[in-house]
Amino acid sequence: MSLLSHVDEKGSAVMVDVTEKDVTYRMARAGGLIHMNGSALKAVSEGSAAKGDVLAAARIAGIMAAKKTSDLIPLCHPLQLTKVSIDLEVCPDRGYIRCECEVRLMGKTGAEMEALTGVSVALLTIYDMCKALDKAMVISDISLKEKDGGRSGHFIPDPVPEHKDHIEIIKEEKQIKTEKGDLNENKEEPDKKGIQIGW
Repeated sequence: MSLLSHVDEKGSAVMVDVTEKDVTYRMARAGGLIHMNGSALKAVSEGSAAKGDVLAAARIAGIMAAKKTSDLIPLCHPLQLTKVSIDLEVCPDRGYIRCECEVRLMGKTGAEMEALTGVSVALLTIYDMCKALDKAMVISDISLKEKDGGRSGHFIPDPVPEHKDHIEIIKEEKQIKTEKGDLNENKEEPDKKGIQIGW
């Protein structure tokens, strides 16, 4: 018997049968970050990005995506979501925007995928709207933060340390390029004495 619920005894991918499961309260909350430079963060905060209100667009995109999860992830069940919220926080001191998506419903299966999809699409929308201001943005730390309901009950994963902020990443990349440049400059030119070229 397979340990994976989406794989049958023949090794084929299947949709899990939840027909006999009870309808219970379900909740899932996921989060993630998008790192960007100061100019991009300022434009988002002030609402001055060329494509318009970045946070409003990302919020709507995340809600729409959560509702469409079963159309994107092949073996997800279509769920009758009763609440989807997208919370966005601009953190200029850390060089990123934090996003959280919370999903609720009364149903037969959990909503983790819906919460994760909502966060992912919200962050991708921010990326799309800000790419003219920062071509080196980094999306990171997308993960489940909390779930409740169903047979497994309430669950909060162990916290995972956040990635380095965007400024630290850029500084490290520049340092690596500088070091490589120094190494190339210090290479000795080959001794060309005595070399004859025949034509």
